Amino acid sequence: MGRFSVAALGVAGLCMAVVGCASIGPGTVERDRLDYSAAVGDSWKSQMLLNLVKIRYGDAPVFLDVGQIVAGYSFPRSFAASAAVNQYDGTPAANAITSSVGMAAGATFNDSPTITYTPMSGERFARSLMTPIPPSVILNIIQAGNPVEEVFRTSVQSVNGVDNRRVGRLFVRRANPEFYALLPNLERLQSSGDIGMRVQQTGGEPTLQMIFRPRTAAAEESALRNVARLLGLDPAAREYRVIYGTVAGNDREIALLTRSIYEILVDIAAYISVPEAHVAEKRVRPTAEGDIGPGGAIPPLIQVATSAQPPSDAFVAVPYQGYWFYIDNRDIPSKQVFSSIMFLFTFVETRGHEAAPILTIPTTR
Repeated sequence: MGRFSVAALGVAGLCMAVVGCASIGPGTVERDRLDYSAAVGDSWKSQMLLNLVKIRYGDAPVFLDVGQIVAGYSFPRSFAASAAVNQYDGTPAANAITSSVGMAAGATFNDSPTITYTPMSGERFARSLMTPIPPSVILNIIQAGNPVEEVFRTSVQSVNGVDNRRVGRLFVRRANPEFYALLPNLERLQSSGDIGMRVQQTGGEPTLQMIFRPRTAAAEESALRNVARLLGLDPAAREYRVIYGTVAGNDREIALLTRSIYEILVDIAAYISVPEAHVAEKRVRPTAEGDIGPGGAIPPLIQVATSAQPPSDAFVAVPYQGYWFYIDNRDIPSKQVFSSIMFLFTFVETRGHEAAPILTIPTTR
């Protein structure tokens, strides 16, 4: 081999070495961030639905938190080349090897993710699960644009003594008809923007107030009078103090008896449809009849269907005791209620001052 060939081989080897130094780290960020985010989100939905089904069957719910995600990649590569040239003064001997060329390359790829799970348990988690949601949180959720009907039906047990539907282990008590008469009037005021919230310091203590605009259109004024009549409020007032409790102290107070996260889960679970075979086998109680409002039957908050086969187009689906329980992907109201329940669940404090889940992607060459 001549000197030109040896030089060309050296340049080729140098080029491959430079290419081999390119990092694989940046290219994994977009893909891994989206993939892990989708995976964690889907598993969270499945876990929530499974626990709702377990509550429906009288089973104990179990929550696992994704503590940490560590995705490790390594891509070691190697390349080697060698050349030797023997030169003679005269004609080389017969069959003599006058030059040699050698080349070797290798690469391996290793993907070793590590995921840790932390069971949500202990006194602090149980206390948070059983503690009623503060009225300020309820009003903040409404002011953020969530429908009053959905928020009140899921999270409020009573307003000034007007009771919502109550679900216990052995009973389902229907809501007062006035409760369902109240909701469309509140939604009318919410959609027009005539309802608001304010936190005011009174005697060093924060006071929560629900405020209605002083000047409203005729339809909104009628809705406000209906709200005042149903709750026993002063119709001339435009600001009402909001407290936690069952009964208001005067006609300028709104007493909200809010639910805990566990009460919300129990109530939502009661809407789940179950197979007739399981009812006949006494594995689960039959689904309770729906409530009756001023305009007739009240539709369920959420519809969770059952199937013996995996559903073809489900927003979320889980298997349990030989059947599939799922929310149809085209059932927008049920999807919204389910997502709201998951959002409310984030208010439960599960840990102390630990960091949020971490995604770490170390890369080596």
